[in-house]
Amino acid sequence: MDARDFIKIGMSAERLLTVTHDLTVQHVVPAMPAVYGTPMMILEMELTSGDAIAPYLPEGWVTVGTEVNIRHLAATPMERVVRTTARVIDVQRRVVRFDVEAFDGNRKIGDGQHGRGFVDAADFSKRFGVT
Repeated sequence: MDARDFIKIGMSAERLLTVTHDLTVQHVVPAMPAVYGTPMMILEMELTSGDAIAPYLPEGWVTVGTEVNIRHLAATPMERVVRTTARVIDVQRRVVRFDVEAFDGNRKIGDGQHGRGFVDAADFSKRFGVT
């Protein structure tokens, strides 16, 4: 399988979410402020990256996160809508890399790069005994 046959530079996706308490740092560490947590922002960037290429994957294939280089630039309080974008910037045989960004309105709250690797879901599950 060679991803360069079906994934192209420039493919992109966007997701929107409303920051709820379970997406805040305070949800995990009660002494912290109730603002959008960095791990949750990174997860949303990973999901957006997957969305950008999922329709083009061969049957039975999925992508998994392999690298993250993210900056969290500003705090976002609960009830704000966060828009996350991902755009393919590099495609190799079994790895694709994305530029990712997150915004609270027009204000950029995060950016960076993310890499995803291609795996055959059935083979992966069999190898690790997971379903």
